[in-house]
Amino acid sequence: MPELPEVEVVRRGLAEHVTGRRLSRVLVHSDRAVRRHPGGRADFAAILAGRRIEQVRRRGKYLWMVLDDGDALLAHLGMSGQFRIGEPADGRPEQFDATDGAAPVLDHPHLRVRFIFDDGGPTLDFLDQRTFGGLAFAPDGADLPDAIAHIARDPLDPEYSIDAAVAAIRAKHTELKRALLDQTIVSGIGNIYADEALWRAKLHYRRPTATLSRPAARAVLESATEVMSEALAVGGTSFDALYVNVNGESGYFDRTLDAYGREGLPCRRCGTAIRREAFMNRSSYLCPRCQRRPRGLPV
Repeated sequence: MPELPEVEVVRRGLAEHVTGRRLSRVLVHSDRAVRRHPGGRADFAAILAGRRIEQVRRRGKYLWMVLDDGDALLAHLGMSGQFRIGEPADGRPEQFDATDGAAPVLDHPHLRVRFIFDDGGPTLDFLDQRTFGGLAFAPDGADLPDAIAHIARDPLDPEYSIDAAVAAIRAKHTELKRALLDQTIVSGIGNIYADEALWRAKLHYRRPTATLSRPAARAVLESATEVMSEALAVGGTSFDALYVNVNGESGYFDRTLDAYGREGLPCRRCGTAIRREAFMNRSSYLCPRCQRRPRGLPV
């Protein structure tokens, strides 16, 4: 699933292409893509027509487009959602003949929603192979949609407080990696960057948060900030074609990952083979020498 750097890359690409443009039509190909909109696909399309996009914002792994009347269009990419800049709408009327917000012609097998602008320029397509992502209209959601009000600020947010995040982690009675993935404590961190931050901080993912010192908690959060900033600088982490920018370009941070996905390869710090362990129906990657298992922790 895309994490903070990948979603921020998408936000920047969207902002460049859609800010200041007015929607003329919205064509919904999949009910599932707008499953959280009570009025269904026709109402979703109708309520967005004529709205101008003022800016594109993000909190953690969520994006929203601020509309000119104080409302917003909220998006979550899920596992495979993508926003892609399409072809100009002018000169292709056969692609946009539709009623009730549904288009009959699919020129991409995973096209779920198409946004058409009144300037006749490039469309914006929402693609989603696995259909876990989705879009939702957020009334009065320009500043922060109600649906994500519980999501904590992320390490790249100017108003993020590392002291508050440290206190929140230490107050939890759970394991360290579970706390890092808890989006109500600090948002944007997923499985990849949690493993990378823990490797950098030399902390085991199952370390009980109740026994974590303030310096140790700060160290892992600072490591998360560092690794996600570095990933953002090179376009994020792309393991396959599902993780791309709005222009289809992939990120390159996977080439410098220190822990995630490196099972059996030597630790870049001590040379010990990286180990993969089962964790929450997924995997955790760690160096068993640099990130020692806490004493008394059951296997």
